[in-house]
Amino acid sequence: MAASGGTKAVVAALIANLTIAVFKFIGWALTQSSSMLAEAIHSVADSGNQVLLLVGGKAAKKQASPEHPFGYGRERYVYAFIVSIVLFTVGGLFALYEAWHKFQDPHGIEGRWWWVPVAVLVGAIIAESFSFRTAVIESNHVRGKKSWVQFVRRAKSPELPVILLEDLGALLGLVFALTGVVLTLLTGDGMWDAAGTACIGLLLVVIAVVLAIETRSLLLGESATKEHVAEIEAAITADGTRIVHLKTLHLGPEELLVAAKISVDRDATGEGIAAVIDGAEERIRAAVPIARVIYLEPDVPRSGHDDVERVAGTGTA
Repeated sequence: MAASGGTKAVVAALIANLTIAVFKFIGWALTQSSSMLAEAIHSVADSGNQVLLLVGGKAAKKQASPEHPFGYGRERYVYAFIVSIVLFTVGGLFALYEAWHKFQDPHGIEGRWWWVPVAVLVGAIIAESFSFRTAVIESNHVRGKKSWVQFVRRAKSPELPVILLEDLGALLGLVFALTGVVLTLLTGDGMWDAAGTACIGLLLVVIAVVLAIETRSLLLGESATKEHVAEIEAAITADGTRIVHLKTLHLGPEELLVAAKISVDRDATGEGIAAVIDGAEERIRAAVPIARVIYLEPDVPRSGHDDVERVAGTGTA
């Protein structure tokens, strides 16, 4: 559900941004407003980012190979990280450069087309609101009881958090642009237009940094959520098996590696040990379906040390 919901939100955002970008460029061409140009480039950057997310989702579906025996699930994390770079450079830095340029030569919005940027920005806010609404609805399917901050920080599927932050940034950026344009029209002072552009640039830089931090963590390799770890522990110990230590790692948003050392009876036969391991694996997969790769190592307690001491390394998100 997370993957399909993420794709739906990405497509909705892509359609909205491509449409909005065209009107923003028309508004800029008619008025030479720096806020309009910054917003137009912002929409182009967002559209490119959504294409990158779709490409990453397709690349992640490739079958495992000898060179990549655990598959290509992390392709989605790689492309999400590239999105943060594009948003920072193409969106944020360009807007800041345009603001600096406008501060050097501020001029008002004149001519018979003065109403165009206001109309375009209001229309863009309406369109972006629908896109943001789609992202919120799809995120609620998988967010559970987490707060929005927790969802963005802990989500293993990068598409929904990326689209949420992009759409939120787009809405705030449009508000900044509209404020700058309206104040410029009312006062005739182009400094307001430049200020709106600067706010857009700073906003995009902040969002890009947040995305980079979160996707970097996913690229480095995050463990399963606390809920999944608890379910895995319960599945292993359901028949009385004791856990020496347990580690988990996301190979992709919907693919989890589970590695554990479990205690077996000292007098257990090879056939008995195999039965314990097979049973534990079956229970783990039933409890946590995304646990695709499972390695369980049997361990015999040392003489005089019957109590199994769990070691650090369970790892929870």
